[in-house]
Amino acid sequence: MSSHADATMLSPVDAAWLAMDRPGHSATITALLRVEGLTPACFRRFLENHWLGRHRFREMPVRHGATWRWERDPTFSLRHHAHIIMTPFSEQALQDWVSARLNEPLPDYRPRWCFWFLPQAEGGAALVLRIHHCYADGLSLIQLFESLTTRLPDHPTPPPPLDQTDRAARRCLDAGWQWLQDRIQLSETQRLQAAHPSRAAAGQLAQTGLRLVNELSQYLLAPEDSESALRPDLLGRRACRWSESISLQQFRDLAEATGCTINDVLLSCVASAVRRHLVRHDGDVDLEEALLHAAVPVDIRGLLPEEARPGKGELGNLFGTVFVPLPVDADRPLERLYRIKHETRRLKQSWQPGISWGLMCSAGLLPKGGQQPLSDLFARKASAVVSNVAGTRETRYLAGCRVTDQMFWVPQAGDIGLGVSIVSYAGRVRFGVVADEAVLAEPMPFLNDCVAALNNRH
Repeated sequence: MSSHADATMLSPVDAAWLAMDRPGHSATITALLRVEGLTPACFRRFLENHWLGRHRFREMPVRHGATWRWERDPTFSLRHHAHIIMTPFSEQALQDWVSARLNEPLPDYRPRWCFWFLPQAEGGAALVLRIHHCYADGLSLIQLFESLTTRLPDHPTPPPPLDQTDRAARRCLDAGWQWLQDRIQLSETQRLQAAHPSRAAAGQLAQTGLRLVNELSQYLLAPEDSESALRPDLLGRRACRWSESISLQQFRDLAEATGCTINDVLLSCVASAVRRHLVRHDGDVDLEEALLHAAVPVDIRGLLPEEARPGKGELGNLFGTVFVPLPVDADRPLERLYRIKHETRRLKQSWQPGISWGLMCSAGLLPKGGQQPLSDLFARKASAVVSNVAGTRETRYLAGCRVTDQMFWVPQAGDIGLGVSIVSYAGRVRFGVVADEAVLAEPMPFLNDCVAALNNRH
C-alpha cells in the first residue's frame, strides 16, 4: 500500500459518492463509444500512452478513519482494467452484454475503472468504460474525452495536463465558502459594516440570512415522492437500453419554437413516458395527486470564482442537484413542457444547486455512520435521475480512428431505480435508459415512449 505521505485527500464531494454505494449498486458511470477501425493493439497503446498519463487512474480511494485518500495501487497492471472481447455481438446482444456489466461491481482493492473493447460488435467496434463517480462527473468526462481525442485523424494527441488533483479537496472547501459569501453578499466591506451596522446594512444582512435559511429549509423539508410503480423495493439487477440516433436539431427546433431549453424538452419527454408507464402498470395511482420528481444535475462551475474553478483537464465533481416536479397529470404535450419550463426557471433562480453541492460536501466530511441518512435524503426526494450532457459538436478521432457515436448511463443514488440520459455528439443524440428490473423489467418500451414524446405523438 502507498505511504500516507504519498496520498492526497479526496475532495468531500468526491468522497460523498463513495457513501452512495450499496451492496450490488455502486455509483458508477457507464459510457459506450463506437470507434471505427480501432484495433486491439491501438486500443492498448491508447491506454498506455494517453489514458494512464492521468496519474489519477493509477490510484484508488482508500478510507482512513473518517476521510478518504487517493493512493497509488502498488500492484497496478493494465490487464486488470482492460479486456478485449472478440465475440461477435448483434445490437440486442450488445445491449444485454452491457446490462450484465452494470451488475458487476468494480473491485474496491484496485482503481475503480475498467474498459472493455468489443471489435466485432454490430455497427462498429464498441468501447465500454465503467468508472466510479468519485473520479469525475459527466462534464469532466466529456472534457477528458476531448483532451484524449483529436479533430483530425493525423493530429497528435496533446500531452496530459499537469496533475492538479492534489488541490481538489482544498479547492472544494474554498469554493463552497466563496459561493456562500457571494450569495449572502458578505464582501469585506459588508463584514466591516456588520461590525458597525447601519439600519440598511443590518436589514440587508438579515434579509439575505433569512433567504439562506428559507432556501435550505425548502430543500431539506420538501415532501418525499409519492409511492408509485417507480418506487418499488429494488432487486439490485439493472438493465440498460439506448435509442436510435436522433438529430440534435430536432431538440433545438422544438426548444426554439417554444422558448424552452433542450433540458426542458428532455424532461417533458421523460414526464410523458412516466405518465404512460404509470397508466399501464400502476392502476392504484391517482395522477392528479401523484408527486414525482426528477433529480437533475446542474453544473455549478460557472458560479464559482475563477480561482476556485478546476484547472484544465482536472477531474472531479462540480454539480448540484435540483428536484424538478414531473407533471404526470398533464395529458397535453405543450402543457407538460411549459410547466416544466416554469419549474426549471424557478429552480435556476434559487440557491438549490449550490445548497445541494454543499450538502454533498458535508456528507463527504461526516463519519461513515452519518453519511447514510444524508444520502437517503436525496434518494427519497426523486423517482428518477435525468441528465443531459452536451458533448463535442464535431467528429473526434481516438488513436487516429473516427469516433462515430457515444452514449452514457447515469448512476442512481440510494433507492432510485430509474435513470434517463442524453448526450449529444457531432450533431446527433441518443436517449439512454438504465433501470432496476423491479421498476422496468424491460426498459425498451419506456425508451420508445420518450422518443415518441419528442416526435409529439404522446
